[in-house]
Amino acid sequence: MYQNIIIGGGASGLVSAICLARKGESVLILEKNKIVGKKLLATGNGRCNISNKNINSLNFHSSNFSFIRESIKDFNFSKIESFFNSIGIILVELKDGKVYPMSLKASSVVDILEYEAKVLGVEICCNTLVKQTTKENDKFIVKTDDTTYRSKKLIIATGLEASSQLGGSSFGLDIASSFNHPIIKTLPSLVQLCSKEDYLKYLVGVKQDALVSLISNGEFISEIRGDILFTKYGVSGLAVLDISREVSLRLDNYEYCLLNIDLMPDINKNQLVQLLSSRLNNKSDKPILLWLEGFINKKLAKVIIDKSKIDSKVLKNLNKKDINKIVYTIKNLSLEINLTKGFDGAEVSAGGVDTRYINPKNMHSLLVNNLYFIGEILDVDGNRGGYNLHFAWLSGIRVSL
Repeated sequence: MYQNIIIGGGASGLVSAICLARKGESVLILEKNKIVGKKLLATGNGRCNISNKNINSLNFHSSNFSFIRESIKDFNFSKIESFFNSIGIILVELKDGKVYPMSLKASSVVDILEYEAKVLGVEICCNTLVKQTTKENDKFIVKTDDTTYRSKKLIIATGLEASSQLGGSSFGLDIASSFNHPIIKTLPSLVQLCSKEDYLKYLVGVKQDALVSLISNGEFISEIRGDILFTKYGVSGLAVLDISREVSLRLDNYEYCLLNIDLMPDINKNQLVQLLSSRLNNKSDKPILLWLEGFINKKLAKVIIDKSKIDSKVLKNLNKKDINKIVYTIKNLSLEINLTKGFDGAEVSAGGVDTRYINPKNMHSLLVNNLYFIGEILDVDGNRGGYNLHFAWLSGIRVSL
């Protein structure tokens, strides 16, 4: 008989185990993977973007925004930094407020979290698949393939479907549903986008700083500045990941989604017309493709010429109308989006356990006594930049309050 059983040995599960064990409570972690923290090892390109110094509720998303405000209240970066300092992990700030372990190794974070938990007496069972969870009287009964465990409190830290190759699944939602907790439909977020545009075959591997705008059913929705990476399936890159949550929501609602890509966001239309016109030589036989290479990637230049429907092949035949067409294409390269890369490609999942039925102060269920939900399984997801892990840590800590 344990005081706490935690299903899931990821970021939130490990932190909650440490905090509960520090209070002298017995804790058992049941993890289906061979190791704890498997998904954590891959975060931040293996460097582990632990948090962000600029924590604000606007960096998070949920169908119940008041839950975000309440749960983040009093849990700024300093609170998380204090926890990590207490287990011997020193944090450093890099670009855009992103915070990493000084080692810049996600493995060091996992190693130290696991060590701290075990030193405090936390039992960790890996390669353990939970088959059934029930509650009888005031005790939770958790059945695995070969063992039945009992506890006073049950903490669900399973995550969601994102990164299925790292163990992501909807199993935790099945547990929530078995206890009659409503679920907000889950969708992939921070995910690559797919397109059937023919010109993509010419652009595979091209990376470009751009201003990416989402147009849905003909209406402007939002825009993001950052890099865009063209691939054989569509587009990736930081700007694409940042705008992908909104695209997922729109596609799920069967809306027509178009990305409008400004390939030269630092130069306005008139400046670009003037720039190209000033380098126009009416006597030159230089190929237009070669001429455009002086301004933009060769592969992009070819697509721009094709999309602009320029008849001229050499510079001396290029006229002002042609230049305006080229400028328009550079500032408005369109890309129809028909799919995302799904949960396999997603860094996080939007949606999850409906937070209207969760106490934001301690992550306790308002429907079932001594049942808790922490981390990604809740209907809370953050922007890229350490915000999702920040919520994982704070939700894990709050369970012990």
